[in-house]
Amino acid sequence: MAQDTDAVATRPVVVKKFGGSSVADVARIRAVAEHVVADRARGRGVVVVVSAMGKSTDQLVQLAHEVTEEPDPREMDMLLTAGERISMSLLAIAIRARGVPATSLTGSQSGILTNDFQGGARIVEVRPYRVQDALQQGHVVIVAGFQGVSYRREVTTLGRGGSDTTAVALAAALGAECCEIYSDVDGVYTADPRQVVDARRLAELDHDEMIAMARAGAKVLAEEAVAYARMSGIALFVRASDGRPGETMVRCHAPVAGRRISAVALRPDALCWRHAGGAQLDATLDAWLADEGVAPLARLGAGPDGQAVLWLARDVADGVSHGFEALAAAGRALIGDNLASESRGDLVSIVGPAVGSDASVSARFLAVMAECATGTSQSADAPQWLSHGLTLSALVPAGEGAAAVRALHRHFVEEA
Repeated sequence: MAQDTDAVATRPVVVKKFGGSSVADVARIRAVAEHVVADRARGRGVVVVVSAMGKSTDQLVQLAHEVTEEPDPREMDMLLTAGERISMSLLAIAIRARGVPATSLTGSQSGILTNDFQGGARIVEVRPYRVQDALQQGHVVIVAGFQGVSYRREVTTLGRGGSDTTAVALAAALGAECCEIYSDVDGVYTADPRQVVDARRLAELDHDEMIAMARAGAKVLAEEAVAYARMSGIALFVRASDGRPGETMVRCHAPVAGRRISAVALRPDALCWRHAGGAQLDATLDAWLADEGVAPLARLGAGPDGQAVLWLARDVADGVSHGFEALAAAGRALIGDNLASESRGDLVSIVGPAVGSDASVSARFLAVMAECATGTSQSADAPQWLSHGLTLSALVPAGEGAAAVRALHRHFVEEA
């Protein structure tokens, strides 16, 4: 028996995350159970992180807003964590029904410790003692994603993409071989295939490229999860939960040789502020956004014209308790008389190693944007644009982002 225990303790561990579409109904939960049991039979310790079933989180949010227009943030966290608890329990039941021991654990039971920010907490430490104990007993461990517990013992949620972050944080704490992310797509593409029919799956990406893509609007992986993976040296594998062949591997390495532009992305409903308030106002805005739990998409300190630029997007900022519109109004009030201009629209971006290293990329990017503008009824003024890191972005009129993404993809990916 001691030899068996030692063998279990030294088995390699893999962390697998299954999104809401992968556990949307009983049939899919059974399919995930079969997958997990088969992988365990190969001699690996398996930890599974699950999201809530299908659209159940949205349904819980709707229920809360039917009760009151402004639900209490603490009680919202208590409510929303119920979705993942249902998924984890059903999957544990399905795995046990196949004769394999399984243990389900909430975020707090798994040792996911967070700060005290309700509705968008950050992981500060992982103490996976119960997960390790269950693995040593030969169990598959199923963990509820998207949730943890604060230092005040309050249940917290991790915000958008929180289940991805849970999975990566556990992989790092357990010294796992890798972290596998399963969803309804078979990898990361050069653009959203629903918008660009000729989008191509990328076999491999650098962590920095993937972080930039996530910030620009690519939705396959959460930005915070990839940043955590980069910090911890964890390789990510993005795969389809239905078993389709193909994957994207995200890891630390030099960008793929010869690839200049990795992807094109879109964030609808973005807001651009330009202000002339100087470094002190910049610092004030930074502190205010940090207090709100919102990271700006991009920012640029005062340039030759004396103006600083700050970009936000609805899908980033709507995690705050009062929503995007209230956040925008508060920001305008904070900038006050120093507000030089404000624009709303769709944010389109190209991401890749050539951005910032090849001066011709910006000229070609703006030329494509100008061509898009001439085909619309909107003003043909030069678009507002910003180069930041691996990303080059422009703000186009609302509703025109998808057409701009198709044009950029054709120019920088298909014809490259």
